[in-house]
This record gives sequence, structure tokens and C-alpha cells, in this order.
Amino acid sequence: MTGQERIGGARRMAATAGVLGGTFLAAIEMTVVAAAMPTVADQLGGLAWYSWVFSAYLLASTVSIPLWGKLSDLYGRRRFYLWCIGIFLLGSALSGAARSMPELIVFRTLQGFGAGGLMPLGMSIIADHYTLQERGRTQGLLSAVWGIASVAGPLAGGYITALLSWRWVFYLNIPFGILAAVMVGAALRDPVPGPRRTVDYAGAGLLMTSVTLLMLGVGQTGVAGRAAWAAAAYAGAAGFGWWLVRIERRAPEPMVPLDLLADRMVASIAGIGLMVGAAMFSAISYVPLLVQEGLGGTAVEAGRALTPLVLGWVVISVIAGRLVHRIGYRPMVLGGLSAVTLAFIGLAAITAATPVWVLRADLILMGMGMGTAMLSLVLAMQSAVARRHLGVATSFGQFTRSIGGAVGVALFGAVIAGAVASNGDPAPARMLEAIHRVFGLTAAVTGFAVLAALRMPGGRAHELVHPDHAPQPPVAKTPRRTESGGGRGRAEERPRATIAST
Repeated sequence: MTGQERIGGARRMAATAGVLGGTFLAAIEMTVVAAAMPTVADQLGGLAWYSWVFSAYLLASTVSIPLWGKLSDLYGRRRFYLWCIGIFLLGSALSGAARSMPELIVFRTLQGFGAGGLMPLGMSIIADHYTLQERGRTQGLLSAVWGIASVAGPLAGGYITALLSWRWVFYLNIPFGILAAVMVGAALRDPVPGPRRTVDYAGAGLLMTSVTLLMLGVGQTGVAGRAAWAAAAYAGAAGFGWWLVRIERRAPEPMVPLDLLADRMVASIAGIGLMVGAAMFSAISYVPLLVQEGLGGTAVEAGRALTPLVLGWVVISVIAGRLVHRIGYRPMVLGGLSAVTLAFIGLAAITAATPVWVLRADLILMGMGMGTAMLSLVLAMQSAVARRHLGVATSFGQFTRSIGGAVGVALFGAVIAGAVASNGDPAPARMLEAIHRVFGLTAAVTGFAVLAALRMPGGRAHELVHPDHAPQPPVAKTPRRTESGGGRGRAEERPRATIAST
């Protein structure tokens, strides 16, 4: 991307507000629909398609993440951010008008394809227009918005469905999405056109195909009678992945720049991201199950179980964003992952006799650890790469977390399925034992993530920044000539203006 205009003042505030709005929409859409789905299934029928309403959205958003990041690097953030909002809103409008479950699944796929770019492109826009010192605070604000949306989603979905209709769960996205698009569109400008660059469509297609097959295989893992389908999907994902690597090595503008993985920081973050994603989705999926099935709580209590985790995440994101630049990335990631590991060990020891405050304190610790680690990983990734790779690197970080989450949930789900398979209606004690096993495995995964974090380069944040992000040399304004003897002009230098680092 060339000629990226740096903005400040009111324009930067407007762009930030628009990005926060887009992030809120993308985050809340993953949870707000859950509260409405029982009503949707009753009215549209097709209960067998129930899970696909969620899976289609998650799959489309995951496979599209790298594509949006790369396109924004090549041609600018503004146009593709607006494209993402437009596709997301079109999918929302069509989903609200769906007349059957298959229609809803197709429209949710379209919605997810647009949502896949909102979070990574929003983080890239922030990185474009904020200095390294400012970026931590602003990215922390993005994390806080994500957390608030996650808590508000189920509650909002329930009220909207009860007071209006399940269709308004989708329709209400439209006015807020338009407002976010107007703010971003008015504040940002497209970059100055540079030399025409080839889009790696072959790489994009192979990447999407291999990831789709991987996630389909993950979805079939542990399902009775689907072992052959899962094996075929995994084999296809491996084959297309091998083909992708061959194509990307020769592509002039690869969809997945393999040279980035040669960087020690990027490679470490990619590995950690896979494991952190597995841990995050393990908590989201199985903490409510622990409360309701293992501890005998109500559905309402299960729905509220994650609130302490999210609150801890929101609070620490604001604080960590201010500290990471002073302390450095590696200590923050190590501290956060260590806290997450201890929290999962604690969850593995929770029983019906455990006081409620212990569970809540454990989840607050987990949320604080995840918020610290994930915010630090995002900032480290953005500062480690050249500006021309900023979008694809940011997207790659989110992409690895999504893949890790999908794989982790499937594998941990197989543990739960084993307990259910041996007894069609397992006793709470047996279910609790299986959930404890899942949390023990998750603690092992995050423990490996701590070891992987030790490979991250040490030092303060400003010592690890890529030269592209370093402060640029002062630029002198055009000299002003003054009259001197003999009618010859003498250049009088004006004060130099320093360009802020980004």
C-alpha cells in the first residue's frame, strides 16, 4: 500500500469510533443469535440444521480473514473495510428476511464473510494512525468493546426476541452498521494509486479450500459413524495445504507471505496463537457446561457464568494497554499465559462443594490473563513486521487463534463425547470428571504456550520495532529566500517538522 495518509484530530477520533462500532457488531453477532435460535428453530423448522447457523458464520468469517488482510495491504484499508461492513449488513438484512433454515444458513455465511474483515482491518486501521505509545491504549479499548459485546449479546438477543421478533436481531445491525461505515468512510482516504499489483487469487482459493476442509474435518471428529468423512477432510486439507505452500513460494504477492514465518517473533506468536485460541474457546464452550451439568446450576446461571471472565478481560485490557510499552511484550505474554494456566488448573479442581466466589475469582484471573496475553500478542505482531505486511500480519494473528479454537473445541469435545457415549445419560459426577479432564488438558496446552512464549525476543517494545515503524528523519519545509546583497537570494531554513512514528 502506498501513499497512506496519516490522520489526526477529529478525523482520527471519527475513524476510531467507526472501528469500535464495527468491532462491536462483529463481536456481538457471535452471541446475540444464540438467544434467538430456539425461537428461530420453532418458527422455521429444520432443527437438524440448528448448529449450521453458527458453524456457517464461523467458517466464513475464519476463511475470509487472510483475504481481507492481504487486500487491504495492497489497496488500502478504507475501501475494504467499507466492503466488509456492506457485505455484513447485506447478510444481516437477508438473514432477517429468511423463510427457512437453509436460507438462513446461506445468508449467515454471507454475513460471516463480511464479518471476517471487521476485526483485523479495524486493528490495522488503529495501527496505521496511532503511534506505538498510543496503540496499546487504543487496542486495549478494542478488546474492552469485544468483551462488553460478548456479555451484552445473549441478554440483548433475549430481550429483542421477546419484545420485537427474532428477525430484529439481524435488522438492528443495519442502522448501527451504516453509522460506523459513514464515520470510517468520511474520516479515511484511499491511498494514492501505486503500480498495479497482482492479487494472489490462486493462493486465496487454496487457502480457503484447505481451511474449510480442516474445519469440516474438525466438526466431524468424535461424531459416531463420521470417522471416514473426517479422515477424508483432513487428507484433503493436507493436500491443498501442500499445494498452497508450493504456490506461495513463487507468487509475487503471496496471500500468506511465508518469509514472515522466518521471523522469530512472528513464528512464536503464530504458535502461541493456536494454543491461546484453543484455551479461549475451551473456556467459552465448557465453563457454562461445568456450571449446568457438572455443578447442577440452572440455565440462567450457566449463561452468566462467563461474566467474571469477560469483566476481568475488559478491565485488564485498559491497564495492559498502558503497561505493555514500558514492560515489553514477552513479560506480559508470560504473565498472562501463566495466569491462564493457573486458572485452568483451578477449574479442574472445582466441585459442587466449592464456594461460588472461588469459581468467580478463578474466572476473573483467567480473563485478566487472556486479556493481557492476547493484547500483547496483537501489538507484538504489528510492531514486528513491515508496514506493507501490517494487514496480513494482523489478520494472520486472528486467523491462528480461530483455527486453534476450532481444533481445540473439537478435540476437547471428543473427551466429553466419550463420557456420554459410555452412558447415554451420564451422572453429574461422571460429567464433572470429563469436564475436569478437559480443563486439565487445556492447562497443559497453555503450559506449552508459556514455553513457546520464552522464544519471543526480549526487550522493551521500542527496541523490537521494525524499522518501518521507527521515527522518520525530520523533513524540512521548502526554504524561504531572503534578499541579500547583489540581488542574490540566500536560503533561510525554517524550523523542521518531525513526523510522528506509527
